[in-house]
Amino acid sequence: MNKRITTVLFDLDGTLIDTNELIITSFMHTLNHYYPDQYSREDVLPFMGPPLSETFGELNPENTEEMIQHYRDFNLTHHDDLVEEFEGAYEAVKGLKEAGIKLGIVSTKSRNGVIKGLKLMNLFDFFDVIVTLDEVNAPKPDPEPVLLALSQLGSSPDEAIMVGDNHHDILGGKNAGTLTAGVAWTAKGREHLLQFEPDFILDEMSDILKVVGVNP
Repeated sequence: MNKRITTVLFDLDGTLIDTNELIITSFMHTLNHYYPDQYSREDVLPFMGPPLSETFGELNPENTEEMIQHYRDFNLTHHDDLVEEFEGAYEAVKGLKEAGIKLGIVSTKSRNGVIKGLKLMNLFDFFDVIVTLDEVNAPKPDPEPVLLALSQLGSSPDEAIMVGDNHHDILGGKNAGTLTAGVAWTAKGREHLLQFEPDFILDEMSDILKVVGVNP
């Protein structure tokens, strides 16, 4: 247990809500449009985490914005049908909030998408601060979004922990000076996150309560 943690920052996709199928399907829809039958579901796993501008910018610099729009149109249309909840996420976030822990979202997706997902899973009202790709110049693993969220919450890095399913989340937290926690249910696999040496691995979401010293 760590009694000094007053602030928990969460990534959203693949951490608090299960958007894995939505994201993979959105990538496959987009890639099959531009590059028919050239990509498999396994091929798109590395694309999960970075901003769309980075992924599509490397694949097709001339049509990056067009590909992003193609992806987002499909993603938003099918959002509510393909997003699912992670077991225990709602209860854990509720427990943190009721214990007086300051809560923030730090995501590399657009603000509209983040809010849509939080509201769908009834998590929106728990969060004091939401930092998305729309509010920063440099996304995770740059420390800017983590530090912005902490500033808005009135917290310092040494009293905070960044929780995520991707190495961008772990490195973003480390670069900002926070503690870090990876989630074992990441689509990229537990071993992938362990390479980046998070301070904690959460086997289930309720583990975050133990990390910050809140009684479940």
